Amino acid sequence: MTLLEQKLQRLESYLKELGSVVVAFSAGVDSTFLLKVAHDVLGDRVIAVTARSCSFPEREQKEAMAFCEREGIRHVIMDSEELSIEGFRHNPRNRCYLCKRELFAKIGEVAREYGIACVAEGSNLDDNGDYRPGLQAVAELGVKSPLRYAGMTKADIRALSKNLGLPTWDKPSFACLSSRFVYGEEITEEKLRMVDAAEQWLLDQGFHQVRVRIHGMIARIELEPAEFMRLFEDGRAAQADAYMKGLGFDYVTLDLGGYQMGSMNRTLDQTS
Repeated sequence: MTLLEQKLQRLESYLKELGSVVVAFSAGVDSTFLLKVAHDVLGDRVIAVTARSCSFPEREQKEAMAFCEREGIRHVIMDSEELSIEGFRHNPRNRCYLCKRELFAKIGEVAREYGIACVAEGSNLDDNGDYRPGLQAVAELGVKSPLRYAGMTKADIRALSKNLGLPTWDKPSFACLSSRFVYGEEITEEKLRMVDAAEQWLLDQGFHQVRVRIHGMIARIELEPAEFMRLFEDGRAAQADAYMKGLGFDYVTLDLGGYQMGSMNRTLDQTS
C-alpha cells in the first residue's frame, strides 16, 4: 500500500468514527474531496452546507449546487453575511477568525437541527504554514479537520481527487473575496463586486490562477508568470484596463511577482 493509499484509508476510518458529519462546502479542491469521501463512507449521514454571502462568487455557489445534485448529497445553502459581523468591515488582522467563528457557529446549528454528530471543514497540512486565524475558530468550536488528521497535503488531495474523477482535481485555489483587501482597508459591497467582476473577466479570458488585489482604487492583478504574455496578446491588456476602469478602478496594474497565495499577509507587519 502506497503512502497516499494509507492516508486515504486513515481518512475513511476517521470519518467512520465520526459517524455523521456536516461538511462546510465551498466547492473548492479540498472541501469537494472531503465531501465526496465522506459521502462515499457515510452516505445519507452527510450533509453539505454552503454559505451564501457577497464575498462568495455566484459561480462557486452554482458549482457547489451542481456537484451535490450530481452526487445525490443533501445540500443546505444558508445566509452568512460577514459584513454584518461587528468589526469585520474594518478588515482587522483577525478578520478570518471573526468570519469563521460566525460561520461555523451557524453550521453547528444546522448540524443540531438535522441530528448530525459534528461539523467538518477542509483545511489540509499546507494550511499550517500560512497565517490562518480561521483555524483558531475551528479549534474553539470543536470543528473537525479530517484532511489534516489524515496528514494530507494539497498535492495529496489533488492526486486523490484525480483518481476519483473529481472535476476539481486541477481547479485553481480560491479564497473568499475579502482576502483581496489590504488589512485595515474597509471592505464594502461595492468593492467586493468590483473584485469579483474583475476576476471573472480574467477567468473568462482563459487565465487559470488569478487574483485581483485591491489597494484603495488600484487593481493589482496576480497571474501565474507563465501566463503573463497572454495578457499582452490580442489587445487583452488594453481590454482589461478599460473593463476594470469601467468597474470603478482608477488604475490597473500587473504584479510582476506573479500569483502568490496569501500575498496580503506580507502587509501584516505594516498594520501591527
